[in-house]
Amino acid sequence: MTSLKSFQSEIEQYSNKQRHPPAQPASPTSPTKASEKEAEPEITEETAEETSDQRDSLQSLLANEATQAQARDLLASILLQSKGEFVLYLGLHPPLPQVWASDEKPVTLDGEAANDFSPEKAVEAGWTGSYLTSETHKTVTERLVAVAEEIGGHNTTLFTHDNPPRSIHLLRLPPNGVEDTIEVRVAVVGNVDSGKSTTLGVLTRGALDDGRGKARVGLFRHKHEVETGRTSSVGMEILGFSPDGRPIYPAYHVGTAEATSGYDKTAFAPATARREKLGWDEISMQASRVVSFIDLAGHERYLKTSLFGLTSGAPDCVLVLIVSLGMIGMSKEHLAVALALSVPVVVAITKTDMTPENVLAETKKQVQKILRSPGCRKTPVFVRNLETAIQLSQVFTKDRSVCPVFLLSNVTGDGLEMFRTFLNLIPSSEGDQNKYPVDQPLEYAITEVWSVPHVGTVVNGLLASGRIKAGDPVLYGPDSTGAFLPTVVKSIHRKRAEVKSAEAGQTVSLALKRVRRAGVRKGMVILQKTETPPQASRRFEGQAVRQTVRILSMDNPQGILRTGDRATVEFEFLTQPEFIKPGMKLLFREGKTKGLGVITKLLP
Repeated sequence: MTSLKSFQSEIEQYSNKQRHPPAQPASPTSPTKASEKEAEPEITEETAEETSDQRDSLQSLLANEATQAQARDLLASILLQSKGEFVLYLGLHPPLPQVWASDEKPVTLDGEAANDFSPEKAVEAGWTGSYLTSETHKTVTERLVAVAEEIGGHNTTLFTHDNPPRSIHLLRLPPNGVEDTIEVRVAVVGNVDSGKSTTLGVLTRGALDDGRGKARVGLFRHKHEVETGRTSSVGMEILGFSPDGRPIYPAYHVGTAEATSGYDKTAFAPATARREKLGWDEISMQASRVVSFIDLAGHERYLKTSLFGLTSGAPDCVLVLIVSLGMIGMSKEHLAVALALSVPVVVAITKTDMTPENVLAETKKQVQKILRSPGCRKTPVFVRNLETAIQLSQVFTKDRSVCPVFLLSNVTGDGLEMFRTFLNLIPSSEGDQNKYPVDQPLEYAITEVWSVPHVGTVVNGLLASGRIKAGDPVLYGPDSTGAFLPTVVKSIHRKRAEVKSAEAGQTVSLALKRVRRAGVRKGMVILQKTETPPQASRRFEGQAVRQTVRILSMDNPQGILRTGDRATVEFEFLTQPEFIKPGMKLLFREGKTKGLGVITKLLP
């Protein structure tokens, strides 16, 4: 018997080994895989220490009036290295366990702690950063704003507190174009009627719901979805954040009923936003960051559709919505799949406005029990204040044992401000060279296919590796015979805005030249055109998909697999070959039974 956590670790190691093969002679500057594997943990620690040192250095330079030019140069260097976005901590900040345990109010120094306070004792107690007096903190903050403006950036004060003086700032440079906009992909799952579409409608339209699902109507794609109120397809919505950190809505207006009533102070859009919205291209051209929501179906009959969205969308995190009456139905199934795929998980308990306090308390206990169970092994952290939301956003993707839990109401607006701030700060995986290597050959996975009038065949998908430009000759396939066919990329669109190029980690749409719609399907790939044509496989070996497979054999003596068992299984695609590689993750299911593994060998 093998634990899920240890097996996932083995899968990640094998996938990374296959994804980053030893360097070829033509690339003498690239490191070998052996050196990468040995240095990987050290790189992570050094990066964290380097970031902390940069923050301390920047604070020291800002505190000295004579070193403002050096502070400006350091800030510009940091922003360029971090793709135009950086979270800066000023002052002394409490240790994370204290932040996690705090209630509606941030961590403060009261009573004996305030009387005995000294920077030395605070550091010994686990506080991080450098101590600033109230006057110095104010001066440093003012200089930070001035320095950010000098380099063309924006400073947004996310959080500030005076006991002891500390603050958290978001520093952001406007992108040069849509090609450079930071994107975070969030898959939204949960049981039917848990409020997934309504929550996305409120987040992306900027106005609250009326309690009858008015906010969700604009998100539905089919007539039967509007009639039943239930999503049956993979929906896509985006939320843009401007360089100054504000969400981008159809109009900026703070005089709405939601805002003036005090329920939702972040309601920037007028009531018409319930029906209207900005186009994706308009949002993309204004935004420095785009959060792409993958709205998945909650009903059991659409589990296959939800699995396709979870695997093909390559989300940076999975948002599991739980109705305040408890975690029931497909919520547990979706959580299990997210854990199997080793994707960071965020939990949101919805409809808190209509739930009695005793029922909500029981739901919290249930969520804690499930997340702490041996199958999950996560530490639930309930977000009760803004400081907790900010700190969690920077930690939970690195420390997978931490799971943020939000309490939301789409009618009263409770919890939405903290949740929007959280979404605005989630680190993107686009720049992760281990996950999306830019220096590797082109590989683009097709997830959607359309036929657009006056344009032709258009495909949408994720660029898994390499770069692509408009006009590049490429190969697409495999077809029913396993062959790859040549074509040319006519144009590239990202979030419906035209771009000239794209690189690994980005989701883009490609218009293909002289390709029939019937000749392209989901699951195909687009590869770099080479002299040696790529090979598709019908049979492969995996340790325990795009189409139905037949299990040919397994090395288990009993010929069966039970929960926790491991075996090398030989699979065969039933209909046609697919482009697969050793190291790819494998998730298969038969009814309610699921298997997790990795492809180890391609068979003739």
